[in-house]
Amino acid sequence: MDKESSFKAIVEGQCGIKSISSFDTTEHSVTIAGEITDFDPNTIMNPKEVKKADRFIQLGLAAAKEAMADAKFEDFESESFGVSSASGIGGLVVIEKNSVIVNSAGPRKISPFFIPSALINMLGGMVSIEYGLKGPNLSSVTACAAGTHAISDATKTMMTGGAKKMLVVGAEAAICAAGIGGFSAMKALSTRNDDPKKASRPFDAERDGFIMGEGAGSLVLEFYEDAVARGAHIYGEVVGFGESGDASHITAPSLDGPLRAMKAAYEMAGRPKIDYINAHGTSTPANDKNETAAIKEVFGANVPQISSIKGQIGHCLGAAGAIEAVVCLMAMRDEILPPTINLENPDPDCDLDYIPNVARKCRAEYTMSNSFGFGGTNGSVIFKRV
Repeated sequence: MDKESSFKAIVEGQCGIKSISSFDTTEHSVTIAGEITDFDPNTIMNPKEVKKADRFIQLGLAAAKEAMADAKFEDFESESFGVSSASGIGGLVVIEKNSVIVNSAGPRKISPFFIPSALINMLGGMVSIEYGLKGPNLSSVTACAAGTHAISDATKTMMTGGAKKMLVVGAEAAICAAGIGGFSAMKALSTRNDDPKKASRPFDAERDGFIMGEGAGSLVLEFYEDAVARGAHIYGEVVGFGESGDASHITAPSLDGPLRAMKAAYEMAGRPKIDYINAHGTSTPANDKNETAAIKEVFGANVPQISSIKGQIGHCLGAAGAIEAVVCLMAMRDEILPPTINLENPDPDCDLDYIPNVARKCRAEYTMSNSFGFGGTNGSVIFKRV
């Protein structure tokens, strides 16, 4: 799906979570995910190149191609155009496959494309090759905050003179036996297998874990004056970003870390009236409660409208920040805020306006996107309407 059809489905509250079809889930305690089933990499890559790229790279390249086509560059200076890519796990599918091969058939049967295909930074590498982008080639590998960090890294690179343009792309494809099995072992995933459409329920009292999603999102960052001069369509302006570390626990979120990331972004933006927050909102008991408390502390009596789209698409891990940034920008463009679906039973600890179940018309001037990851890594970014 492209950005237009995807955003339309998200706004309409459609849910893409269903039973997993890509591997046998018979022995798994979790059998559902936000799996993409209509993607053919041969439509965006030379078939000979497909085997050289793990699925996360294929999805990322598809998103990057859409972003570049939308940007409509006639020409650009290749040495001042960089890439900032992101993924939390990278080539888990190809790692799983070759681990089986080495144990069952021996090391001589390992694919020569195994290592290049698995490397997280190879997403940025293949995108840069596709477009001849010779500027800084960066990669964020910060778990579920990676996509948001890729945006802030790209912005910092431009602010310090390292590039005039940056292509941001975040991608994830970890729906495989090892991925689902690993997160299940941590008790991080919802086990509502018999009702997949209702399984991811951010901020709801009956939430029991997140649902694995997969996908990609991409943005082109350019200096405002340059974009105006060439008549580009401008979706919004990056006016603030914040990053922080919890220094607390490898998987359990803290209140302090997310609060400081949001506060830093808010202060950089000049403390404007934020109209909408696309929350990290994972549908886990700890995150949703902590994020709610952090938002309250940052904004006091002026808490913005909030929603999480993870009920519709699941949690896309390292790609989530890039995807949700695109959603924030399109929400400003179309003047409509996506809903938090499956919010049916209010949680006393989650008592804010999460735009429950139905999208809301709103001309948002400022939007914020939050991403928090394992290891206590946090990121927030603020966009302004242009």
